[in-house]
Amino acid sequence: MRKQSIIPNHLAIIMDGNGRWATDKGLERSNGHIKGYEQIKPIAIHAKKLGIQYLTLFAFSTENWKRSKDEIEFILDLAINVIAKESNSLNENNINITHLGNKDNLPKELVSKIHISENLTKNNDGLFLSVAFNYGSRDEIINAVNNILKQKIKVVDENDFNSNLMTNSFPDPDMIIRTGGQKRLSNFLLWQSAYSELFF
Repeated sequence: MRKQSIIPNHLAIIMDGNGRWATDKGLERSNGHIKGYEQIKPIAIHAKKLGIQYLTLFAFSTENWKRSKDEIEFILDLAINVIAKESNSLNENNINITHLGNKDNLPKELVSKIHISENLTKNNDGLFLSVAFNYGSRDEIINAVNNILKQKIKVVDENDFNSNLMTNSFPDPDMIIRTGGQKRLSNFLLWQSAYSELFF
């Protein structure tokens, strides 16, 4: 945390529990996903007003591919629509959008929308919003190790390791919030969360 401030410099949120929320209310799980994704823009704008510099949202993990085909297709289509709908508004609010995760097995249309939003907002500095989509911390760590091996670095220190992570352009999170009631990190920012405060 920054000195003499209760406002974290970097806040990370595990956005889970949407499907369970909908089920508990007698709704389709898809309604929960819609409700969850609708919160991205207001959370980002409010975080910026609070003075938070970095916001990372865990929206879709590498483990989520184990869900039903219909649910996965719905989430992917929803992500495409949300990016297309909200990018201009986030840009107008001086918010910088970055994708965190593996793009290799994402639909081409989604990857295209991600690139468009990143290019549109790349010069913004009011808030740095990273959306972790198809992200898994173990996968990130393994990729970092493989990158270091390719560089033939004989003695690796923390700076070497950090520079090969997907998160190399922003600081470690001061606080991680999980919204769905579960009390675990679920493969999210495992290396980066060594000194994070956890709120469930």
